Amino acid sequence: MRVGDIMSRYVEFIPADARASEAAELMGDLDVGALPVGSADNLEGIVTDRDILYRVVAKGLSGADVPVSAILSRPVIGCGAEDSLQAAMDVMAAHHIRRLAVRETGGRVIGWVTMADLARHLLVESSPFQELLREVTEPPR
Repeated sequence: MRVGDIMSRYVEFIPADARASEAAELMGDLDVGALPVGSADNLEGIVTDRDILYRVVAKGLSGADVPVSAILSRPVIGCGAEDSLQAAMDVMAAHHIRRLAVRETGGRVIGWVTMADLARHLLVESSPFQELLREVTEPPR
């Protein structure tokens, strides 16, 4: 199975000049822990809920005053849609990250894959896990 088979194809970007409070609000609306900064053609970085927590809240700053550009993380590590799920997991493990931008050969962002996407897929496709689910959900005979 390939990354393109499980990645999220809808990617919501936030502009670098947006405020940290706007990023936090958008993350809440979308129920995500990170947002790519910039656009599909110009990925400037990524801002995570942890970036906001440690670089704004913990320092006692106002999220309304801090631009996303001041707290984003770089570089954004990525992979290709044709990469294997194992390759994506290896990249995440090597870089200690939870999400990857999925890019075309020219660098344009075409999707996003997260550790949660991978875990969900691996659990659903796991025969032992499926057997366990059947055992705990079927009524006793």
